[in-house]
Amino acid sequence: MSFVHLHNHTQYSLLDGACRVDKMLSLAEAYGMSAVAMTDHGNMFGAVDFVMQARKRNVKPIVGIETYIIRGSVEDPESKKDTRHHLVLLAENLTGYKNLMKLSSYAYLNGFYYKPRIDKNILEKHCEGLICLTACLKGEIPSLLLKGETEEAERQVAYFKTLFPDRFYIELQDHGLEQEKQVAPLLIDLARRTDTPMVVTNDCHYLKKEDSEAHDVLLCIQTGKTRNDPDRLRYSTNQLYFKTEAEMRQLFPELPQAYENTQKIADQIHLELDYN
Repeated sequence: MSFVHLHNHTQYSLLDGACRVDKMLSLAEAYGMSAVAMTDHGNMFGAVDFVMQARKRNVKPIVGIETYIIRGSVEDPESKKDTRHHLVLLAENLTGYKNLMKLSSYAYLNGFYYKPRIDKNILEKHCEGLICLTACLKGEIPSLLLKGETEEAERQVAYFKTLFPDRFYIELQDHGLEQEKQVAPLLIDLARRTDTPMVVTNDCHYLKKEDSEAHDVLLCIQTGKTRNDPDRLRYSTNQLYFKTEAEMRQLFPELPQAYENTQKIADQIHLELDYN
């Protein structure tokens, strides 16, 4: 086995994630995966629960967040107009774990506007010990490519590679969405041109395919809508589940290294937390 899920939303991604920490870890163990990541939206609420539950199983916990990051400064009142991009950050070691805590706390105490936001200024101060992935369609680099801003996407890759030397990866996803089909070849081309390693992830919000309907109800609760409201938030796919390695390998079979890199990341994480 050489694939690890690095992009997962647990119940601590409030009213959005439905991957119960204990059940996700049990499923990872059942699938023979050596490790699994927790990347909740902007917060580390579940970190202690996650690590403690992992200790009961033969699975290495990878503590992370999917942060909301803006291009401007959160100190600027005008930044409220800035697009909130997604960025996945994983703690490689204790230094990285402490930096994740600083970033998450800053996002809530200083950058909160609808969501807990950070900016690149604060990220630069707390990037040590962190591994960075480009996230989903809402990541800055995929967004730039979809808008045809290839040169700016290249500049951002260079920026992140400087910030995270040998710890920056271009993330590939395929949940059957049209925009993912459009952006995947552009991301692969960008990765090859800039000599940037790739990883394949699934944006896991629930554990089994049949859970997609229950997750849809959860989104209705979050947004205060009924399921028959035509204008409500909904995910137009039922593929946001915790897939087996065999299912994941069907997505990008021509890129075996992008799967091996998920295990490579898991292997380089050395985080021991003492809750005594």
